[in-house]
Amino acid sequence: MNLFRSLAILTLVAVVVSSCAPGYTPVTNQSPHLALGNPSNAQTNPSSYDNYLLNKPQFALSYNRSKGHANWVAWELSPKWLGTIDRQNDFRPDEALPQDWPKIKPSDYSSSGFDRGHLCPSADRTNSTSSNSSTFLMTNMIPQAPDLNREAWEHLEQFSRELVEKGYKLYITAGAYGTGGEGSKGTATKLDDVVNVPARVYKIIVVLPGNASVNEINSTTPVIAVDFPNKNSTVKNTSWIRYITTVSELEKKTGMDFFSNLSSSTQSALQNARFDYRSTSINVDTKCSVYNGNALYIGKSGGCYYLTASGKKTYVDRDLCDCK
Repeated sequence: MNLFRSLAILTLVAVVVSSCAPGYTPVTNQSPHLALGNPSNAQTNPSSYDNYLLNKPQFALSYNRSKGHANWVAWELSPKWLGTIDRQNDFRPDEALPQDWPKIKPSDYSSSGFDRGHLCPSADRTNSTSSNSSTFLMTNMIPQAPDLNREAWEHLEQFSRELVEKGYKLYITAGAYGTGGEGSKGTATKLDDVVNVPARVYKIIVVLPGNASVNEINSTTPVIAVDFPNKNSTVKNTSWIRYITTVSELEKKTGMDFFSNLSSSTQSALQNARFDYRSTSINVDTKCSVYNGNALYIGKSGGCYYLTASGKKTYVDRDLCDCK
């Protein structure tokens, strides 16, 4: 037997032995949703109570058993995920968690003053019934201030899908950190004594041309990082543009390591880039607020307008779009 064959056999034996060892939990980043990296090095070992990896076909997430919600959820958004499937609204516990773990139920949020806020949005998964239904698992929910969930957060979700409709492909990570938020019934730190109420909710969006691969990400690739307070009184009638930050700042606050699969130079450049809506190459207007029942949009040039029933832009006083 030659030396190379012997080494190959020894390597194979080592892999088999290690894979059978108690607690061995290999984690790969083959999921398209983890193409940029696993931000917290989440593991599939049940002993990873507060950093447990759930790698689903529709998204990947790190679940925090102590908090009863995800640390982060990551997903790819491209035309293949968008279709015409209706919202399923089938909120339910996630049975993919270890059998002996407590499972958060939709009723844990009842009458709390907080929304069951999606991290990966329902409308980002409309290509099939099963895809949309997956977003209603409680591991994809956080207690979210209603005025955040239904305004600035939703506007950013819509902006993301409009980017895809314009020919882009996105890699998105959304998560929460801290404790203590403010819902429609005042402040709270826990729901039903089982679900942590986060203080902040964030989102990171990497924007690529639709036909580009992850390997083509470079130091000039647009990155949108947003950090919202989870407070009704603070976020009412404000734009997501007001809460733009950098990935580097989010890393300091969350302890995560975003973009770890990229080269160190590209990772550093993207972590420190602050998205400037007025000078970006992305030319998509974003919803800002509502006036007289009309959704107001703000463009890169600062114009404030709404769309008539026929789709015509009607410009109004710029001060009405002072959502920043």
